[in-house]
Amino acid sequence: MAALTPAMPLAAQAAASGRSSARSRPSAAPFSVHIGAYAPNSEGIYSFSADPATGHLRPRGPSGLTRNPHSPSWLQADLARPGLLYAANEGGGSVHVYRQQADGALQLLQALPSGGQGPVHLSLHPTAPFAFVPHYGSADLAVLRRAADGQLSPVGLHPSCDRSLPEDCRLGPERAAKAPPGSFAISGHEAAHMHMALSSPDGRFVLASDLGRDRLAVWPFNPETGALGSRQDLALSPGAGPRHFVFHPRDARQLYLLNEEASTLAWLQMEPHSGRLSQRLEISALPEGFAGTNFASDLIASADGRFLYALNRLHDSIAVFALAADGTPRLLTHEWTRGSYPRSARFSPCGRWFYVCNQRSDHVTVFAVDGASGLPRFAGQYVAVPSPACAEVMAGS
Repeated sequence: MAALTPAMPLAAQAAASGRSSARSRPSAAPFSVHIGAYAPNSEGIYSFSADPATGHLRPRGPSGLTRNPHSPSWLQADLARPGLLYAANEGGGSVHVYRQQADGALQLLQALPSGGQGPVHLSLHPTAPFAFVPHYGSADLAVLRRAADGQLSPVGLHPSCDRSLPEDCRLGPERAAKAPPGSFAISGHEAAHMHMALSSPDGRFVLASDLGRDRLAVWPFNPETGALGSRQDLALSPGAGPRHFVFHPRDARQLYLLNEEASTLAWLQMEPHSGRLSQRLEISALPEGFAGTNFASDLIASADGRFLYALNRLHDSIAVFALAADGTPRLLTHEWTRGSYPRSARFSPCGRWFYVCNQRSDHVTVFAVDGASGLPRFAGQYVAVPSPACAEVMAGS
């Protein structure tokens, strides 16, 4: 099916965010896809084997289900320890550690409290044995140490802002200054809400987005102890609601941030020694002339650093951006997700297949991405998953 709206005439990143395609060419290597999904419709994590030739998914076993009633809304594979999978359970305030068995089934190794309320993301340090879990509800960041077997133990909990200083915790306005006309994307500015945390590719800093304060925070990180240093913030456009961000796969000085409430993409630069951030540009992730409400959600980079893919909820589209040689983003087009309310997406290991979790229409849709043009094309499969929230891919049939 043709793109919705033309606008203007994909090595995984070292921080292991899981939001860039791993390679740019097709591969015959088999892989698995695990889908975390929201209760009460979902009962946990749904596992599939993928056909590397078509990208199509087939459930493992009778149901392919690993029971987890706590809304596993973010999954992250451990690239340094193949076979390990981490789940942040938004509804249960917990983190689960799994091992993928030879048949693709998941074995629970550990369940532990995440340290706060509403864990919504989990990322791994690129070289040191630590994990980072931000909490939407309590607006704090948990640092967890990873043992040799992948199991976790708490190190520290860091608030998004200093609650003894009202100015530091000042919230952004309810309505985004750069939102489309008529937008009612106004949720999330009644309190601080941490949405994502990620190491810089060199591991020297940890960054976290705070949707309620319209800030992107940066802490220096000690890879020996797991301690965070003094925080500095970048103030974003008023009411923007920063959500997910990625580093440029080929230039760690550049990163891109998707704003949920404003439905905009911000192009940022990071000074490598101080960690100081500056914003270069902010452009819409929606078609020119769009009016009404949209909630932007996930952001994924191609491994070659040529394209970005942003998800729009309510517009229900994949916004495709081209990245110039200097990193400047330019909106190319939009592709319909073939579903409702796309919350997140994931590339296959080869970078050819793209899996979109359509939360409200209870399915995952499969797309083929052209390596030259960067454009996604529906690959002809709808995969039934109740309230899918996040996908993760792992090697193995």
